[in-house]
Amino acid sequence: MKIRKFELVTTLLKFDQKGEKTGWTYILIKSELSNQLNPNIKKSYRINCTIDSLKDLEFSILPIGDGDFIIPIKKDLQVKLKKKVGDKVNIIISLNSNENQMDKDFIEFLETEPKAKEFFKSLVGSHQRYFSKWIESAKTPITKANRIAKVVEALSKRRGFNEINNI
Repeated sequence: MKIRKFELVTTLLKFDQKGEKTGWTYILIKSELSNQLNPNIKKSYRINCTIDSLKDLEFSILPIGDGDFIIPIKKDLQVKLKKKVGDKVNIIISLNSNENQMDKDFIEFLETEPKAKEFFKSLVGSHQRYFSKWIESAKTPITKANRIAKVVEALSKRRGFNEINNI
C-alpha cells in the first residue's frame, strides 16, 4: 500500500566512520516506512517534511542499503531546531509532488531541438532538475531566455552542466 504522508517520532543520529558520510547527522527512515511512501524505490528521491515546528522543508532522502534511507540534517538546521544528536524530533514526511516538474518554457523550447531533447532524456533525473532549477532561478525574463538558449545549445552538443560555459 502506497501512502503519501507519514508521521513519526525519532532520534537524531550521527555516523561515526562511514566513508563520505563520516560525521553526518541524520534521521533514519527504515525500509518499512520508505517502501510505504515510495514503493520499490532504492535510489534517492525528494521529500517535503515538517520537523518539529519547522514547516515546508525539502530534502533528498538518500539510500544507505537494505531499503533504508537517511535524511541528512545539516548543522544550521540543528541550530534552528535547537536539537543535537540523541534528541527526539517529530517529523511529518510526504513525497515531493514537484519532483518531476520541469520549467515549462524550457521543456517547450527543448521540444524544438530533437538532439538536445534526446540527450536531456538520457540524463539522470537529478541532472535534468538541476538544469531546470538553474533556468527557473533567473531573476529576469531576459536572463531566463538566455539560460534556456544556452542549455539547449549545450545539450544539442551532448554537454552537461559543468561544460555549459564551453559552448
